[in-house]
Amino acid sequence: MRAIRAREAGGPEVLELVELRDPTPGPGEVLVRVAAAGVNFIDTYRRGGVYPMSFPHVVGSEGAGEVVDVGEGVTDLTVGDRVAWLDVLGSYAELVVVPVARALRVPDGVGLDVAAALAMQGITAHYLVNSTYPVAAGNPVLLHAGAGGVGLLLTQLATARGGRVITTVSTDGKAELSRAAGAVEVIRYDQLGDLTTELPPLVRAASGGDGVAVAYDGVGRTTFDASLASLRRRGMLVLFGGASGQVPPFDLQRLNSGGSLYVTRPTAGHYTATTAELRGRGAEVFAAVRAGRLDVRIGVRLSLAEAAQAHRLLEGRATTGKVLLEIN
Repeated sequence: MRAIRAREAGGPEVLELVELRDPTPGPGEVLVRVAAAGVNFIDTYRRGGVYPMSFPHVVGSEGAGEVVDVGEGVTDLTVGDRVAWLDVLGSYAELVVVPVARALRVPDGVGLDVAAALAMQGITAHYLVNSTYPVAAGNPVLLHAGAGGVGLLLTQLATARGGRVITTVSTDGKAELSRAAGAVEVIRYDQLGDLTTELPPLVRAASGGDGVAVAYDGVGRTTFDASLASLRRRGMLVLFGGASGQVPPFDLQRLNSGGSLYVTRPTAGHYTATTAELRGRGAEVFAAVRAGRLDVRIGVRLSLAEAAQAHRLLEGRATTGKVLLEIN
């Protein structure tokens, strides 16, 4: 099979297309022919050495496809079933072995490309607005990168719960997409000279003066201070990514002086730790798509061989919606 391997820690140039032996499923596993693999920032963190990994390794952890073989003891999936996943390493490949316990059955009416685009970002948006900080009716919400893959989905889900979403974006085109997803206010952060001092007053004005109940920040280093300063008393900063770099250590006393604030750094694995929780979130997200309540934007479709270009586009923040590698 063909796969994309990172030969060492580094930039997108370390990604290489290689031929590897076809894998076989073990007990409790299925072999899937991958239709599409999702490209996520966590892939770039692992490729770059931010997250510890062994090298060389096949990149990627999300995708969707059709079961072509089953391992010993597998009874609830069979050849021909369509499945998706969000935490299976080695997903930039034509064939992937997926543990049955981590497989999401893709319902009729949802394409495999849409399923691959939803597995990580849809479930991330779901746990952020339903569990990390359960958005309630009337809650003012700040969301950075409002036209990104998570951003567009999270805006829709938070709005459906009655939240009033304020987003930041970097272009007119991204602003249009964010408004279409339900944002009540869109701020062009690229037009600000100093995010830390200039953004919070704009956010407070858009939220009625007190600040937001929650700030969802997947950008990290460049937005963290502005997010913290945009919170109302006892507000929560949810740092779920570091697209601009990791946030350095900070003085916890700032939480006291800012108004008894909260900061959390969630990760999908802790919100999908059991099969029941994973499948419950997946079922709700897929159901929302089938019912027409959740629109999934696939902004970039590339081939497996173009994985390095996909990473460059994602890290350059030149994308909207989901980036997919279409494989089979």
